Amino acid sequence: MKIISDLHIHSRFSRATSIKLDLLNLEKWARVKGVNLLGTGDFTHPKWITELKNNLKEEDGILKSKTGFDFLLQTEISNIYTQDGRGRRVHNIILAPSFDVVDQINEALGKKGRLDYDGRPIFGFSCVELVDMMNSISKDIEIIPAHAWTPWFSIFGSMSGFNSVEECFLDRAKYIHALETGLSSDPAMNWRLSKLDNYALVSFSDLHSFWPWRLGREATVFDINLNYKNLINAIRTRKGLVETIEVDPAYGKYHYDGHRMCNVCLSPDESLKLKDICPKCGRKLTIGVAHRVEELADRDVDYKPKNAIPFKTLIPLSELLSVYYNQDINTKLIWNAYNKIIEKYSELDVLLELSPEQLKEIMDTKLINVILQNREGKIKVKPGYDGMYGVPILDVVYDKKQKSLMDF
Repeated sequence: MKIISDLHIHSRFSRATSIKLDLLNLEKWARVKGVNLLGTGDFTHPKWITELKNNLKEEDGILKSKTGFDFLLQTEISNIYTQDGRGRRVHNIILAPSFDVVDQINEALGKKGRLDYDGRPIFGFSCVELVDMMNSISKDIEIIPAHAWTPWFSIFGSMSGFNSVEECFLDRAKYIHALETGLSSDPAMNWRLSKLDNYALVSFSDLHSFWPWRLGREATVFDINLNYKNLINAIRTRKGLVETIEVDPAYGKYHYDGHRMCNVCLSPDESLKLKDICPKCGRKLTIGVAHRVEELADRDVDYKPKNAIPFKTLIPLSELLSVYYNQDINTKLIWNAYNKIIEKYSELDVLLELSPEQLKEIMDTKLINVILQNREGKIKVKPGYDGMYGVPILDVVYDKKQKSLMDF
């Protein structure tokens, strides 16, 4: 059974999220996107876990909505602490097999801090202690370091991270089986570190809204009979883990180095020549993911390990339409174009599966070429930096003289 999963999401109870992030909207837009398994997000928050219990039925570790859509119990927590004389800030995804186990997790975490102020709560204990706590509750709980390379809050982040999984988790690293690549890195970048060969690389969206340019923008594809045990086994052994769907890492908000306020974006080589100092303000640059990978890599750019899990590179359809029509992503024109395209198909079907002949039924020739280039990972992206998303660059754009999508 092909499972397209997005297992790192948030609810409306997390900071800086849409107030309309509820189960109905999550399910609706997951179906539009073509994702058929979602994390619940935020199971540590008392109001959200109550909603989950009231609206989802537990079956073999998977939660079913009233219409049969599948969710998996998931949350993200922030571990902020001092180790080896340096402040550390690491975000971790937690997957859990049942409401009963979640109740035990929340009881244990509740003794360490508040759970009611944010869907992604902050705790002052280490990642080692987190592993020990989760293992004391259930060996079926999975901990995955989130967006592993982003500068501020990740295991390898340039501002507060570590140089290896073992440095972070010490001898408990044996309980870590996977890393989330994050928007600003992809598997190929991670393959450059031999020390990561033993870890599965997974990709999820970390969405803060349910819109289709957020939900499922990164996903992990499994081929399993869906239940919690089989999914965790696939993560831990990589058997049944088919591929990941990634945005171009340049699209991520922290791919290159720079200063947002100074409008300065630099490649790692350019930063090194400046000794990582902003040429405008004279302060230290925010060192991005590409630079950090270069610091830790022990392999060439094109290295691919044996038995590496493949991946696809895709820019979300809404982003492509926004650039193609030269309109903001949330405008009426873009929504009309998007809705016309997905009348019969999911977004991922359009981006990955439909033949050129099928695409001709719903879009013009120039846009078909954009879709096919996207499918082949050939869309160029102006790199993101210091909290700014990268921008796709298209060779062709909409000509007002040509037939519009809305005329199909």
